[in-house]
Amino acid sequence: MNFSTVLLFSAIAISSCNNSGDKKPAEDTTTTTTTTTVTTQETTPPVEVAKDIVDIAAGSADHSTLVAAVKAAGLVETLKGAGPFTVFAPTNAAFNALPAGTVDNLLKPENKADLTNVLTYHVVAGTLKAADLTNGQKLKTVQGTDLTVSIKDGKVMINGANVTAADLMASNGVIHVIDAVVLPKK
Repeated sequence: MNFSTVLLFSAIAISSCNNSGDKKPAEDTTTTTTTTTVTTQETTPPVEVAKDIVDIAAGSADHSTLVAAVKAAGLVETLKGAGPFTVFAPTNAAFNALPAGTVDNLLKPENKADLTNVLTYHVVAGTLKAADLTNGQKLKTVQGTDLTVSIKDGKVMINGANVTAADLMASNGVIHVIDAVVLPKK
């Protein structure tokens, strides 16, 4: 055996020993799964409770005189009660249209009975929406006498006062805004 044969034989032997190196190591096929549990608390948005008649009037800049009159007459608790009530609510402009001094006179403590009489003339027991009103209808007021409904060309009037905004729903009834103060007959 000559030197080159030994060399060749040694090379073959070494290469066969390293032959296992031709194979790639097995890949790691283990999958790691991370599970995240998210707990959510379902919340219901707060339900806005409808305001009562007094709260709605108090929130209107056009009804500050009415609110002051209701307070002076001691009717706040009544109109915050369960009702239901239908209120024909005169605006500040309606009160201002009364003869000079009328409102100031009514707001005096000694005229509380007269003020209560005027205010309760604007209130009807029950909930009467605009669609419930008919031409010529008589509405018995909390004061004890009747208001008369007039409807002409789709416009509703209460004792001649125009309804300028209708069906303002409250938790204890409904408000209809009117452009005049209606006064009971003496």
